[in-house]
Amino acid sequence: MARRQPDSEPELIQILADAVIHEPASKPSERLSGVQFWVPDFLGANPAVYREIVAAMPALRVIQAQTAGVDVLLQVVPDGVELCDARGVHGSSTSEWALTALLSVFREFPRFERARQQRRWDYSMTDELAGKRVLIIGAGDVGQQLARRITACDASPVFVARTAREGVHSIAELPDLLPGADAVVLIVPKTPETVGMVDAAFLAAMGDGAILVNAARGPVVDTGALLAELTSGRLRAAIDVVDPEPLPSDHPLWTAPNLLLTPHVAGSVLGFGDRFAALLVGQLGRHLHEQPLQNTVTGQY
Repeated sequence: MARRQPDSEPELIQILADAVIHEPASKPSERLSGVQFWVPDFLGANPAVYREIVAAMPALRVIQAQTAGVDVLLQVVPDGVELCDARGVHGSSTSEWALTALLSVFREFPRFERARQQRRWDYSMTDELAGKRVLIIGAGDVGQQLARRITACDASPVFVARTAREGVHSIAELPDLLPGADAVVLIVPKTPETVGMVDAAFLAAMGDGAILVNAARGPVVDTGALLAELTSGRLRAAIDVVDPEPLPSDHPLWTAPNLLLTPHVAGSVLGFGDRFAALLVGQLGRHLHEQPLQNTVTGQY
């Protein structure tokens, strides 16, 4: 597709249909040879599949991810090609999942559901989110939206990010912050720095009864170390991502106590399509008009 100015919105939509390939994880075809702007499938593929697809697109100029995390795409993006993530698209859904996870664990909904299945009237006092101190590791769009939601529940968010700035603590301060946190929410990308960040020492620094919430990526947490803390009963957790993923049927996480587990669904909501479509049309318009793209991923990702 040669760049040119669209004369109308319908024409822009037609150019979108011609220019953007939503390619499933299958053998690439000759129709990819002229593609400049590529949108990989939402659920992702392994790097080998993506490399094969990218190799079939010599004219490629832009990769627009449908996800906020682009760790797999970073492994295959060629030199001279812009990689853009979907920041802003998943903020509401992922922060909503994290809030739901916190409320469910504090109010012990999993226990009440088990009692319902056993037809037991298991009345009990529970804890609450109100008054709690919640460390949010990741101060981007999702973290900001989560902070607003938990503040509405009378809890206190504390931001942590790679580097300190006004209102945000640095990762280096975690040893001092973890003991006083009632919950820790992970919303970080998968990078060499974050893989294994939540190890046995990190978990040991958390206070007794604290909750770990992982809405980031599975490898950010040492699965064995988390299992040890859950089995001992000292910590609780709510996780939407695991390592390995999908979780094998015989993995001990399935039966781990003190755990709420969901199958990587934090961003999988009905409103995703409309939000991503709005981002995508804007991005394609910028590409066609040779304007700077939004959400460009740099080497500092």
